Amino acid sequence: MRTALCDTLGIDVPIIGFTPSEHVAAAISRAGGLGVLGCVRFNDADELDKVLGWMDANTDGKPYGVDVVMPAKVPDEVKGIDPETLIPEQHREFVDRTLAQLGVPELPEGERRDGVLGWLHSVARSHVDVALEHPIALIANALGSPPPDVIAQAHARGVPVAALAGKAEHAVRHVDNGVDFVVAQGHEAGGHTGEIASMVLLPEIADAVGDRAPVLAAGGIGSGRQAAAALALGASGVWTGSIWLGTREYLETMPSSEPMQEALLAATSADTVRTRIYTGKPARLLKTRWTEAWSQPDAPKPLPMPLQNLLVAPAHNRIHASTDPSVVSMPVGQIVGRMNEVRPVADIVAELRSGFSAAVGRLTGIDGA
Repeated sequence: MRTALCDTLGIDVPIIGFTPSEHVAAAISRAGGLGVLGCVRFNDADELDKVLGWMDANTDGKPYGVDVVMPAKVPDEVKGIDPETLIPEQHREFVDRTLAQLGVPELPEGERRDGVLGWLHSVARSHVDVALEHPIALIANALGSPPPDVIAQAHARGVPVAALAGKAEHAVRHVDNGVDFVVAQGHEAGGHTGEIASMVLLPEIADAVGDRAPVLAAGGIGSGRQAAAALALGASGVWTGSIWLGTREYLETMPSSEPMQEALLAATSADTVRTRIYTGKPARLLKTRWTEAWSQPDAPKPLPMPLQNLLVAPAHNRIHASTDPSVVSMPVGQIVGRMNEVRPVADIVAELRSGFSAAVGRLTGIDGA
């Protein structure tokens, strides 16, 4: 299981693993893939710097990357204006009413948890600045091409840039903008995702830009068979995310996530929904009583990014603290139906490799070669 991508990134297998957990990312890199740490959860650049320092010391010298969230067009973040003041009161009332109806308690007295500010462009830029002070092998952007100056900043440090694409035209634009890798993210994927399924999207993007930039397949990949299919469709490697949520290492970073894992392990591939309620942009989440509440007639329309996440961040904190699997708010792809037990990262990587070899062998037998 080796492609030219392995030589480019200095990895053993063309498996890229995106995760918000530094323990998972480091384990993926140690197992021969490329762990990519999601930075959006870090409000404080100094905290990110500390975690990346931990990554430097715990990847056994293997490469790793980071993922930021910033649109290509710099949004207007008016200085001196608290974005919280732009959230309509009816939206706040709906969230409070819904949490009460779902039986989600208030946080304990005196306990306060800050919302996630990594969706703000200014914060994402601070993530880039900090990350480039570390020996990262890749910067990926979940919202497509980063601004041109960010791409130039990364290239000046010798760091390649990856961007997610949900259409072939997006992929062409990314490469024209100077992006080095395109992540073809199909409709099945968790988090921000488009409307075209991987089976259709991947060959379209490979045909459009594959001769100019390596294409990574994302969405619906949780086994070696699916990785083999992705490479057969023109990918140079696979970009995985959801499958790492159900790992033991995830609990090392976020030990209170057992209810979330319980909800994921009980879900089928039909138990997800694509909605704007998480960030303001379409994202696939686990279907729970929380997501269902937002589909009711009395629910307001989600706000644009970053206001929607600022609105629901306190609710997410309360939901997380409630330890109730039925109200979990978590991005996850349709591959969740294959997640049936909590496993070590190394076991998942090994299964991806063995499953890939078995699939290729089966196809070789069919071909008669």
